[in-house]
Amino acid sequence: MSSQYQPGLIYCEMVKMDPLVRHDKKTLELLDFTKDMHPIGGQICGSKAEYAGPSAKIIEELGFDVVDLNCGCPVDKVTKDGSGSGLLKNPQLIGDIITNMVAAVKIPVTVKIRAGWDEQSINALEVMKIAEEAGAAAICIHGRTREQAYRGPANWDWVTECKKQAKSILVIGNGDLFNVDAVENMFTTTNCDAVLVARGTMGQPWIAQDIYNYYDGLPVVERTPMDRLQGLIEHYEKIKAYRDPRKALLDMRRVCCWYIKSATGAAAFRGAINHAESLDSVKELIHSLMDQCAEKCVS
Repeated sequence: MSSQYQPGLIYCEMVKMDPLVRHDKKTLELLDFTKDMHPIGGQICGSKAEYAGPSAKIIEELGFDVVDLNCGCPVDKVTKDGSGSGLLKNPQLIGDIITNMVAAVKIPVTVKIRAGWDEQSINALEVMKIAEEAGAAAICIHGRTREQAYRGPANWDWVTECKKQAKSILVIGNGDLFNVDAVENMFTTTNCDAVLVARGTMGQPWIAQDIYNYYDGLPVVERTPMDRLQGLIEHYEKIKAYRDPRKALLDMRRVCCWYIKSATGAAAFRGAINHAESLDSVKELIHSLMDQCAEKCVS
């Protein structure tokens, strides 16, 4: 959905290096994209430096414009083998992995990190310097630790400090960017080179367009609950066209919650969606919620 609003760069879902080098079918499916999605990056994670070069090469051969090393994912199933934000415990390994990636491809190599594993081991600046030395073109810094996950406010001070000390590497700010005001504040506060909106696109894929409008001096459209539900219908149609019915239904149970936060009847809708047994039922529920919103606007 986000690609139709022409963000500067989007990334596919993260994939693990190990199954990627084995050309695992399900892993390759996660890297599926269409020509109208360029520029687009492929995102890999893993803790085995010997797989980094071959993995990056596969990403390049698939037609991606950028290959990213994810050192920010906080979930247990990723960090348990030292991948994702688990790599923050071993900064030199991050350097080795990036070095192998850079040597294997011609496209830019980027890296995404968190401020550190926990408050006692903040090492964003150290990792940035290692990544820069290894040849990474850009580093995205999420202002939370792995221990925080997504709790509490993001600390942008680490973005600021890394930008101050960066020599050649581009610094991308990330964390709590849910609207245009937050993006402007991030740029002003940190002087970063770019922003990664990430969770801010969920339920509002048009946020990239809003940001561009703001910096072009154009009005930023105020989206109503009905606008969001129209966006949900569009998202539904795209998922239905791409996924098999079962997977599409599971996707919609997750996606619907992104769009309906401010809609009348949202709580009841969430419960109904979680019990929906077909895509047709999902669509009926969305239209029913739209009717409720319309009635509220008229009254």
